[in-house]
Amino acid sequence: MNNIYTNPTLKDIKSIGIVLRPSSPDIKETFLLVKNAFELKNVEVLIDSQSAAMIKVLGTEFNTMITKVDFLVSIGGDGTLISAVRRSFGSNKPVLGINMGKLGFLTDLKPHDIESFIDKLFTNDYRIDNRLVLQGSIVTKDLTQEFFGFNDFVLTRKSIANTIKLQASINNKVFNTYKGDGLIISTPTGSTAYNLSSDGPLLYPFTQAYIINPICPHSLTQRPLVLPSDFEISIKSSDDEGGMIIVDGQDIYTFDKQHTINIKVSSTYAQLIHESDRDYFDVLKDKLNWGDD
Repeated sequence: MNNIYTNPTLKDIKSIGIVLRPSSPDIKETFLLVKNAFELKNVEVLIDSQSAAMIKVLGTEFNTMITKVDFLVSIGGDGTLISAVRRSFGSNKPVLGINMGKLGFLTDLKPHDIESFIDKLFTNDYRIDNRLVLQGSIVTKDLTQEFFGFNDFVLTRKSIANTIKLQASINNKVFNTYKGDGLIISTPTGSTAYNLSSDGPLLYPFTQAYIINPICPHSLTQRPLVLPSDFEISIKSSDDEGGMIIVDGQDIYTFDKQHTINIKVSSTYAQLIHESDRDYFDVLKDKLNWGDD
């Protein structure tokens, strides 16, 4: 893997692609603000077709757009940025997040910051962070289904009335059986999401590790576990009903007893564009109200 930071590589910015938060037509004003600010720098601005239809402008199909732009701009909240990262993953295109939401762990720019930040883009006064991505697969004798997660994989039961029993192996050696509501497998980036709500540890975003966190386990001895990024997990269900995997809260896959779920850290990073002086601990202090009396 590469270093946790990449050097700024956007030396000749010619085109950007914009993705908007769904079901938010009122975001059009912010889109136009961003569009005009980039066009003043002679940068072509494209918008993906789904976002364009929402605000009634012309758009470009996402997979076509991603081949034409130097980076993406997501306008919305953290969920919009996560969706943009996942849709573009593997294209080697960084994502810049503009925060229109409430929390904003990942999207640190506000609309009023965009003009000054664009100036910084053209003077290399910014940074690109590399973030770990989880790679998962559901394997049977005849089929392998692969998926990627920026925040987390949640393995849980299909029915809220039942529990789920999951046998977990690390590097092909069985080490634990979890019984309860399921498991959260979280990246360092995702440690501030569902993992945090389930009493899991926070990891510094560039830590080369990931988390296994049991959800409401039936045994008080079950505790979150932090694994080095080169360890691989295999999980099987012993329940007749099977279960489901929720990827970043956005996609759902089902599995049953004959499936093996393999999880590891992808060899490819996701890339986020941030201000050069952005400090993770300042973000935690602000968003989690640390230090308040």
